[in-house]
Amino acid sequence: MQFAQTKRSLYALLIFTTALFFSCQKEFSIDNGSALQPPDLSAKVNSSVSGFVTDENNTAVMGATVQFGTSTITTDKYGYFEAKNVQVVKTAAVVTVIKPGYFKGIKTYIAAEGKAAFFRIKLILKTNIGNINGTNGGAVTLANGLSIALPAGAVVNAATNSAYTGTVNIAASWINPVAADLNSIMPGDLRGIDKDGALKLLQTFGMAAVELTGASGELLQVAPGKKATLSLSIPASLVSSAPATIPLWYFDEAKGLWKEEGSATKTGSTYTGEVSHFSFWNYDVPNNLVLFNCTLKDIAGNPIPYAFVRVTIAGTGISGCGYTDASGYVGGAVPNNAQLILDVYPTYNCSSSVYTQPFTTTTVNISLGVITVTNNLMAIVSGTVTNCFNIPVSNGYVLMSEGSYYSRYNLSNTGTFSFSTLLCTNNVPVTIMVQDLTALQASSPLPYTLAYGNNAVGNIAACGTQIQEYVNYSINGVNYSMASPPDNINETGYGTNNIFINASAGNTFVGIQYYRPNTPLSIPGNLTGFMSSHINDSITIATPIPVNITEFGNIGQHVSGNFSGILTSMINPTVTYNVTCNFRTKRNY
Repeated sequence: MQFAQTKRSLYALLIFTTALFFSCQKEFSIDNGSALQPPDLSAKVNSSVSGFVTDENNTAVMGATVQFGTSTITTDKYGYFEAKNVQVVKTAAVVTVIKPGYFKGIKTYIAAEGKAAFFRIKLILKTNIGNINGTNGGAVTLANGLSIALPAGAVVNAATNSAYTGTVNIAASWINPVAADLNSIMPGDLRGIDKDGALKLLQTFGMAAVELTGASGELLQVAPGKKATLSLSIPASLVSSAPATIPLWYFDEAKGLWKEEGSATKTGSTYTGEVSHFSFWNYDVPNNLVLFNCTLKDIAGNPIPYAFVRVTIAGTGISGCGYTDASGYVGGAVPNNAQLILDVYPTYNCSSSVYTQPFTTTTVNISLGVITVTNNLMAIVSGTVTNCFNIPVSNGYVLMSEGSYYSRYNLSNTGTFSFSTLLCTNNVPVTIMVQDLTALQASSPLPYTLAYGNNAVGNIAACGTQIQEYVNYSINGVNYSMASPPDNINETGYGTNNIFINASAGNTFVGIQYYRPNTPLSIPGNLTGFMSSHINDSITIATPIPVNITEFGNIGQHVSGNFSGILTSMINPTVTYNVTCNFRTKRNY
């Protein structure tokens, strides 16, 4: 989880999921002195991440690429992604979402070994706000006050660094620092490295995403030694508290942190500063920080996942927010030496909190421990899931949506589920869908109305709808299966007709490489490589193994195939692996 600023938004409050161990305080001990030291960006831990990706209309984004450490995931039809046990930078684990036509959606969190993080990421549409001539320079301005000005001869090709004199297309978006959903939109977690190298908690007065492209779509940048001018409007609620000058920060995508570079000057309700390149820019004042955490549970001791938590500086309206994870945990960086108020909401757009608790920070970390939410604005949802043969499903999940707002819950090993969810009002219409990841079957979405108190939905059969993407394979008679979601299955290509299918789930992976001819349904190509975490060996394909393509849609649709054959160890030719496989994945190449 991440806390982002909302309302007057002068302090960012970083929230991340179960990343803190109560018994290992040394792992996250940060006080007012150590916060001034450069952050350690070398230490790594294994972490897991999941979340939902939506577009500017809060609609689920399918087919977005999510990069997390060395793992690459593709969002499913619900915008869901998940990666397990991936090695990431402990201080700043970075999740990056890439979708053509949108700016990158990037989240950062503090990771702890074996712990998970959850995000709701809202992508920013790349909208062309105008164009200028690279030779003459010029400026473009939006109605919201965002303005970008380039001097004459100040643009180069980003790849070659050669001067660019043609039409410069400017895609840009102002990121409102007082937006209720700022947490989902902004990149990073509003921690930044100042000019002295110290890690700071940032208070934002406005952000912008900017990208320059040429007439042929090539990426452009500001020329070395040149400066562009970037102006942002200050929201009315922040004008009186906005300082006369403010540091400028750009987002370092590799580190997942903001970095101080330059400053801006206030004129009326506008900040104006010069920037040496374009990416995400932020107008922020840095502050020192401490860490805080708590875990939300219901009166029966069950976790309250996906609750919206806001922490406000008492008497100011300055606040930050984030979501609890599946275990009800939330924690992170908050202002030090401050009187704060914690509020819990069902969702970010609910007007009333269901729980409130004041607390005070000093210069050392603070844990509020387990917080029991006894408010009656809560629904407890329970039921069972069976497969097509009326057998309990243990390898599956429940997906519940309120409009386009999705939540996901795992099944027990006996096919039961029970979870607590907070409601803004009584009698909320939702849809519930269940999925069996072993049989690759799902139910249809079922309408249901959630009421305060117990909601026994009965048994739901995960049957009737085939899961669309999977890799099923066996090695020497031992069967393995991966389905999407939650596993990562994607197709890439290189060269001419060379295809690579990768599927991964935590530390388990399989890679299939084959040649796909131009007429795939009539002429099979050959398998050219096979990798699996279940084969600790280097292999060769001594005898050609045909890959039969049985379905071949357009790009964005599906491709299916199968193969069977013998793989031979390169180390010991007497060792062989009898492999059979069938797959279905989205065609990206």
